[in-house]
Amino acid sequence: MGAALAQSGPADARRFGESAFSSVTFTGGRYQRSRFDDVWLQAVRVVGSGLAETTWLDGEVRDSVLAGAQLYGAQLHRTLFHRCKFDSVNLRTATLRHVTFVDCLLRDVDFGGATLTGVSFPGSTLDRARFDKATLSGVDLRRAEGLGVASGLEDLKGATISPAQLLDLAPALARVVGLTVQDA
Repeated sequence: MGAALAQSGPADARRFGESAFSSVTFTGGRYQRSRFDDVWLQAVRVVGSGLAETTWLDGEVRDSVLAGAQLYGAQLHRTLFHRCKFDSVNLRTATLRHVTFVDCLLRDVDFGGATLTGVSFPGSTLDRARFDKATLSGVDLRRAEGLGVASGLEDLKGATISPAQLLDLAPALARVVGLTVQDA
């Protein structure tokens, strides 16, 4: 059965261990500095909620929506997102280690200043993603269905892309390095 949670007071620094959430909506809640260990979320909606500086370890999120969620400074380790939609999610200064986004839509997601290590995006679409001042290591974008980068192209060092993606990004990369491309 589904539920909707609209939080009236703060739930900062809560611990959720070995928990499962199904068909739940979190609207406008504050969960700063909370810890999510071995959690499973199915068909969950997180709308306008504060999840800053949270820690996620060994989690799985499926068929869920995160819209306007604040995850800046969060620590995500060994977390799988499968068929999720991210819309205007703030992951600035977050640390993502061994996180996989499978068949997800990431629209207007801000990875500015984030550290991404061993992160992959198979089947996912990044639309207007921002990577300004991000640090990437072992990030695999090759199997992403779409790679739309709004800003921070110069900060994609440490990512691997496919030859086709390089061709798609070529005009924007040329602008970043100051090249003028025109016919003779």
